[in-house]
Amino acid sequence: MNKKILFLAGLLSISLTGCDRNTDKVSSEVAENNSAAAQQVAASKPAGVGDKRPAFTMADIEGKQRTIAEWDSKVLVINFWATWCPPCRKETPAFVELQDQYGEQGLQFVGVAIDEMDNVIDFTDTYGVNYPMLLGNLDAINVSKAYGNRFGSLPYTVIVDRKGVIRHVVRGELEKHVAEKQIKALL
Repeated sequence: MNKKILFLAGLLSISLTGCDRNTDKVSSEVAENNSAAAQQVAASKPAGVGDKRPAFTMADIEGKQRTIAEWDSKVLVINFWATWCPPCRKETPAFVELQDQYGEQGLQFVGVAIDEMDNVIDFTDTYGVNYPMLLGNLDAINVSKAYGNRFGSLPYTVIVDRKGVIRHVVRGELEKHVAEKQIKALL
């Protein structure tokens, strides 16, 4: 019951930010796999600019559990998004380009999708997504809140420096020229 209330609150806050949510897009399998890790992250104080990034573990689109610490020592761009969110879809091609352009210099994008696995796989194939994609629903919302996303905005992007410190937070669409400027300063 408590999870349903939290999930509905998350959906309400997402819908207030401009992305409509179709509630039948939530994968219960992903929720069960990620639940413990997300609950642990959600229990901590929300991080903000200047804070150490919270640790979390979540399944990727192949079902493998991935920890955010895998990308320590890289400039990390964590993007919380969904396939049903128009600004999320709009910013993805720029992220693919930036990953191609700066990946060898130590940049790593990581997507955190609040959606069903099949939708995310179709999306990543269509857009040629070249960075890891993690899956969640309520858990991903909880992790985004641990990263300072108080209202459950989508898209929501966090840029973390090589030492694991949050340097930039963007609520809403992150335009390529803005992202590139912030990323280049940290590389």
